[in-house]
Amino acid sequence: MSAHDTAPGLVLHPDASVGHEVTFGAHVVVHDGVVIGDRCTIEDGAVLGKPPTLARRSTAPREVPEPLVLEDGVVVCAHAIVFAGAHIGAEAIVGDQAFVRERTRIGAGTVVGRAAGVDNDVTVGDRVRIQSQAYLTAYSVVEDDVFLGPCAMTTNDDTMARHPPGASLHGARLRRACRIGGGAVLLPGVEVGEEAFVAAGAVVTSDVAARKVVMGVPARMVRDVPEADLLERWA
Repeated sequence: MSAHDTAPGLVLHPDASVGHEVTFGAHVVVHDGVVIGDRCTIEDGAVLGKPPTLARRSTAPREVPEPLVLEDGVVVCAHAIVFAGAHIGAEAIVGDQAFVRERTRIGAGTVVGRAAGVDNDVTVGDRVRIQSQAYLTAYSVVEDDVFLGPCAMTTNDDTMARHPPGASLHGARLRRACRIGGGAVLLPGVEVGEEAFVAAGAVVTSDVAARKVVMGVPARMVRDVPEADLLERWA
């Protein structure tokens, strides 16, 4: 008897692919086409491969997404939702009540914290830390080793839904090893440079240069990131 035979309330669609030594919690739903690698853990109430439901004026593509893929060793925690078309890298963790939307790629070893939201068409690198209730808006790019603090927020629409149909939206670009403090807000299209530091509660209205510290509303540069704080000193 396999592990998924003993999971109460498991809904495992027939076209899903399940690797070796996969553990399912209670009342998990796995949609058609989902690919689950070896040694993955899917906790109670998680939903894998949910099809997206789009508003009439949504800018997201409407074609049917590719299947969801979980690489080896992924953990999807209780009541998390990972959409069809996402790709979750090896040993990544998707926390309790988090969601990861379609056409989003999460890198190896990355942690998506409790109730965090990663929207559609986002690319997240390896070893990223997305803390509880943080939000990555659609079309954002997050490079390796970035830290996104709790309740930090990115945005992608300058007009707040007053743009013409077909207008492009622009998410944030967070370069390698930058750090975004808790509750910070990044306006559409902002780029935060490599090893830059955004203080908690800052409102970032323009690009932040590499290795600069910014704080305030609106955020202003106050000093350089010291050599002692660079990632290679802590790796």
